[in-house]
Amino acid sequence: MNSGSHYDVAIIGAGLSGLAAGIRLAHFGQRVCIFERHNAVGGLNGFYSIKGRKFDVGLHAVTNFVPPGTKGTPLGKLLRQLRLDRDELDLCPQKVSRVAFGPAGEIALRFSNDWTLLESEVAGHFPRAAPAFRALVEWVRGHPLAGAGSGASARAFLRDRLGEPVLEDLLLCPLMFYGSARENDLELDQFAIMFRALYLEGFARPLGGVRPLLRVLLDKYRAAGGERRMACGVRRIVAAAGRAEALILDSGETITATHVLSSIGAVETAALLAAPEETVESARADEGAAPATAASPVGAGPGRRLAFVETIAVLDRPPAALGWGDETIVFFNETERFDYAPPTLPVDVRSGIICFPNNFEYGPGRALAEGSVRCTCLANYAAWAGLEEGAYRAEKQRWFDRIQASAQRFLPPGQPPDGLARATVATDMFTPRTVERYTGHREGAIYGSPVKHPDGATALANLHLCGTDQGLLGIVGAMLSGIAMANRHVLAAGAGAAA
Repeated sequence: MNSGSHYDVAIIGAGLSGLAAGIRLAHFGQRVCIFERHNAVGGLNGFYSIKGRKFDVGLHAVTNFVPPGTKGTPLGKLLRQLRLDRDELDLCPQKVSRVAFGPAGEIALRFSNDWTLLESEVAGHFPRAAPAFRALVEWVRGHPLAGAGSGASARAFLRDRLGEPVLEDLLLCPLMFYGSARENDLELDQFAIMFRALYLEGFARPLGGVRPLLRVLLDKYRAAGGERRMACGVRRIVAAAGRAEALILDSGETITATHVLSSIGAVETAALLAAPEETVESARADEGAAPATAASPVGAGPGRRLAFVETIAVLDRPPAALGWGDETIVFFNETERFDYAPPTLPVDVRSGIICFPNNFEYGPGRALAEGSVRCTCLANYAAWAGLEEGAYRAEKQRWFDRIQASAQRFLPPGQPPDGLARATVATDMFTPRTVERYTGHREGAIYGSPVKHPDGATALANLHLCGTDQGLLGIVGAMLSGIAMANRHVLAAGAGAAA
């Protein structure tokens, strides 16, 4: 749908934050259009098909899950601001999850959507730290849902508060894997937000994975009158007098907008910025010009970027039938201390995440049609980026097998060593190279730049970031980021922005 070349708001990227921002703005009569380079929505939380099977990207679980009727939570705010009925999301809670350290997971903490389980686990395994842990929980409860982005170190904060290095790492491991762009650390405000999202609230999943969630958002966006242009990326942003003057699309078409929200990341947005003196005409003509870099007005920030691989095994039976119990997600690390950094090898199999999509409480008579096991590990982008196609495929198979073998060390023993292989009917694996190709995130960096921009501001008065590099992560966090930036930078002067 395209009914003109000027919009009140242009949104770059049809990920969750972009879709949520679009819905919020369209509800208040803004003429808004989302521009997406790829042919599917969802961005880092999308899906793809192979031989008729649908594979989710990104979504292991929706965080911030709370029971119906719980007040004052991110999920409740999201539903209210997007005018969603809770039942539309079909959120099904986790059973129980675990973080396990040691060669076979000998040091472990279990947690669920009832946070008192984690409280009792900490008291049982780290009794001396139990009072400090309870005080930590109260600090998190009093922390604002949207922090100011102080830049402080969560690791230093925990070291002072807990005095238990192993407990510190056990608590940080799931939070880092599900949201940290910082090497071996987490920004303190993000720590508080993620601690609440995972431990004080919890995990859930729609029966159909990410697809029904995206359908709900698209339906809401269309119903509110929003436009979207798929397979229609933004090639350049032309700046003049401190504002984004125009967007030049991949097709060469020029679009103007009063406000621009970019959901694609700080580095990626910086790469779209034309030189300040460049006109629309020269930007259209000079296709070979070098794009802006991290030094451009967006301010991408320093630091190595973190990337991941994920293996997916589709099974002919539920994982529980292989003797693996009903755990929903297992975070593992083979040593007592956790090293969260880009590895020197293509994949770091010492630590990772095992997700069992079958092990959510879907309710009577509802279950996934097939079994599934997803394993995620840290990866080295450079080791994957330059491989020719044959070598790339061979490396994927080699590391698929190594990741599977590593993950099985942290599951209940006693099953035949080839049990998983015999039950597997289909597999796939994506790498940082896959993420970069299909989402546009440089170096496959799912969590973006180590430096976040909590207010979404850039040096251009009408260009703002939402999503990954605004600083809110996870399914609910990404959507709240889009809503918050739409409210703050576009709707603040209009009636009902805070409704």
